[in-house]
Amino acid sequence: MKTFTTLLAAASALAVTTPAMAQSADDPFNGFRLEALGGYDSSRAGSTTDDDGNPNNDQSIDGVVYGAQAGYDVNTGNGVVFGVETELTTSTADAEFEDGDFENIGLGDVSSGRDIYLGARVGATVGERTLAYVKGGYTNARYNLNSTFDGEDFRSSIDTDGYRVGAGLEHAFGENAYAKLEYRYSNYSDAEIDFEDESRPDEDLGEIDLDRHQVLAGVGWRF
Repeated sequence: MKTFTTLLAAASALAVTTPAMAQSADDPFNGFRLEALGGYDSSRAGSTTDDDGNPNNDQSIDGVVYGAQAGYDVNTGNGVVFGVETELTTSTADAEFEDGDFENIGLGDVSSGRDIYLGARVGATVGERTLAYVKGGYTNARYNLNSTFDGEDFRSSIDTDGYRVGAGLEHAFGENAYAKLEYRYSNYSDAEIDFEDESRPDEDLGEIDLDRHQVLAGVGWRF
């Protein structure tokens, strides 16, 4: 949470101090933006939880990720663009157990839930309408536990903290619309179990090792 607070403070400071620069730059990569995202999502057990000794175990869960992102970009005037962004997504990825083939990503029988991201990016313009960029920041992902007890659903989730890095291309259409294609990698190293029953305290799981790979396309609008 300390990392999250630091990034939030940096994002707020940049958004407050840079509007004048954004208005003076003559290019499409300036100002506030909103976008919709969708693509491929895969969570996989990291190297410390690999189970290569059992060929029946599938160590990844795959699905479709979708959500929305908001950001603010500033052009420095020499073709370099700095930005901050925040994002909320969810995913259809779900662990399955069938005929002895268990998708064991190290967290048990889980399905992907919401994912919160806060970070920054820096890019360079390619021509007048295309931006190549890299990004990085903090991510908090939830994995819902799929379990039952005495015939009833046992509702709880695993909250994980980690970092994300990525790279992408963004292309502007007209004055405001844009589209982008992006790859990103996330690693989660801390986790706790959150119980729906508020009488039960959260349980710290300590260190984990979970990798996440995503390829997303986005369409958005600048204001």
